[in-house]
Amino acid sequence: MSILPHPGWLSALAQEIGDALLPASCLLCGADSRRTLLCADCHGDLPELPAGHCPLCADQTTHGERCGSCLKDPPSFDGTVALYRYDFPVDRIVHALKYGHQLAVADWCGQRLGERLAGQRFDRIIPLPLHDERLRQRGFNQSLEIAQKFAVWAKIPVDREHVRRSRATPPQADLPLKARRKNVRGAFECAADFSGQSLLLVDDVMTTGATANECARVLKLHGAASVTVAVVARALKH
Repeated sequence: MSILPHPGWLSALAQEIGDALLPASCLLCGADSRRTLLCADCHGDLPELPAGHCPLCADQTTHGERCGSCLKDPPSFDGTVALYRYDFPVDRIVHALKYGHQLAVADWCGQRLGERLAGQRFDRIIPLPLHDERLRQRGFNQSLEIAQKFAVWAKIPVDREHVRRSRATPPQADLPLKARRKNVRGAFECAADFSGQSLLLVDDVMTTGATANECARVLKLHGAASVTVAVVARALKH
């Protein structure tokens, strides 16, 4: 038997030494978070979705039944998985990725989605695309970054080629709720046949669901059997 330490033991020791010498700071409070994005206290403070929420759009309902909006006008997607409620401090985490270019946030989001969706199978992942003009301004697509990190955990291919945002639209946040669906109508194009496939549509935040709904509508027109939306956070109406 070799007297040399086992390689796994050496790796663990090296990581412990690295953690001790190079502690990471929590994104939210600045405390030592030991190589993770958030410290344990801040992670525990993240706002969860209410237990009762619509199975289609994830908005709050009394007993987990479908909300009135989805009963009146069912969306093109078949369900929504949201990690958190879009509220403080989750909004700061999203903004750190979207506007602060802190790509480590995408890794954290992808890992959290991997944990939430463990055991669920999809044929491919579709990151919600940005228009070329917006992509040039921002420099990256936050939805693609999250999708790629999640794909590593889920071992599901990411399709970044066949769905594109063909029309630049005003930011949804600048519009009243009723105008958002009209704003994104016809904004997406698809160049693939997704017949019979189960797709996971990934974005950072769902507010009204209008953008995800329009993209899902186009995916269904190109044969998708089901489209599930996965987001980091869901903004609740109430």
